[in-house]
Amino acid sequence: MIFFSRYIDSFYDTVFNTKKMYLCKNENNTMLCFPNAKINLGLNIVSKRPDGYHNLETVFYPIGLKDALEIVPADHSIAGADLRSAQTKGYRFFQTGIEIQGNARDNLVIKALKLISEEKEIPPIDIHLLKKIPFGAGLGGGSSDAAFMMKLLNSTFSLGYTDDELAKKAAKIGADCPFFIQNRPAFATGIGDKLEEIHVDLSMYFFVLVKPNIAVPTKDAYATVTPRRPEISLKETVRKPVSEWKHWVKNNFETSVFQTYPEIARIKQHLYDSGAIYASMSGSGSSVFAFFEKETDITGFPTDFFVWTNKEL
Repeated sequence: MIFFSRYIDSFYDTVFNTKKMYLCKNENNTMLCFPNAKINLGLNIVSKRPDGYHNLETVFYPIGLKDALEIVPADHSIAGADLRSAQTKGYRFFQTGIEIQGNARDNLVIKALKLISEEKEIPPIDIHLLKKIPFGAGLGGGSSDAAFMMKLLNSTFSLGYTDDELAKKAAKIGADCPFFIQNRPAFATGIGDKLEEIHVDLSMYFFVLVKPNIAVPTKDAYATVTPRRPEISLKETVRKPVSEWKHWVKNNFETSVFQTYPEIARIKQHLYDSGAIYASMSGSGSSVFAFFEKETDITGFPTDFFVWTNKEL
């Protein structure tokens, strides 16, 4: 068998840029899904909680940048010497694409598997993760991988979980993890775990995402932010025309992050100088995204920057 990770790059352009659910089964009885990234349309730090966390409000919006995640019955043969892997009782984990530092057993995909396995019996499986979403970018890639793993296990082994039940389990992994269960635009409050579906359609815009070779520690991003409840909620401001968002839809993290990492501020300004109608940092960074009214040739970034564009979201 030649499993999915061996030919995913040639498959990427045709499948990864679709707007479907990203779940399919192939002739080898392997299950595939394509966990997508998200961006934050604005982010207000509202208050500090007694538990040390912060209440916030933001709008999560799914985008077409995706990883690939596959599970295979464990009796299938393994091919390919270039795989980074971890093996333990009940599963083998293989990872390709962008290299993830640290112990593979700490990957959120494995945490999702173990969480489901506490209640349900999962047969031995091989797991293949192709990483395309950069980490440390405010794009929720790890949370998406975990949420999609839960959905993949639920579908493959007919576990019978509802989306609400999966979302409650996903919240144990990360605050933004429940968003990826429904994977639709949502107004998020609390620590990002209280979700309300919201109608936002950005499919008519040309989208650009830029991530510099910088990692912003979340702790540092929060360090100099003064919590404040906005006069007008993001739930209302995102209903304004996108051409007006520059004046209304703000990310509170930008002030502190831009002071420490001026390169990120320069990315945002460069996108505006290139004709963007709206640009913002996503989450606590370090990625910056922008919307353009027409397809635009984006140049001028260093070669070690991650740059991704899409004609529609």
